[in-house]
Amino acid sequence: MKLTIRQLNENDYQETLVKWWEDWGWTAPEKDFLPDDGKGGYIVYDEDIPVCAGFIYITNSRVAWVDWIISNKEYKEKRREAITMLIDTLTNLSKMSGSKYAYALIKNESLIKTYESLGYVKGDSYTSEMIKLL
Repeated sequence: MKLTIRQLNENDYQETLVKWWEDWGWTAPEKDFLPDDGKGGYIVYDEDIPVCAGFIYITNSRVAWVDWIISNKEYKEKRREAITMLIDTLTNLSKMSGSKYAYALIKNESLIKTYESLGYVKGDSYTSEMIKLL
């Protein structure tokens, strides 16, 4: 089976991603919190099975935020390979957009190791994520 990747579409958020966040016991971010109203990312497939997805925020600085990585909890066969492919793709798109830095805010140790394998280095450890609804 071959992994493929495509840009997220209008239906992916509600039909796939929300369930994945719930399966992992997390609250899905609001659709309008995500880039391009939930379409500003990519999803990896193994044949017709959706495996993982993630997002890329292109900022008004030289920083791109590569984050909100989520996966199909029931799919295990090539999950690590698919997540690596996803993060690598998002990182390369960041570079192609003119960004000089790729940034991620993550807690999961396995995911941290994947980012590190792709050349990311740890910054400061943060203690609180702060968000205000305006």
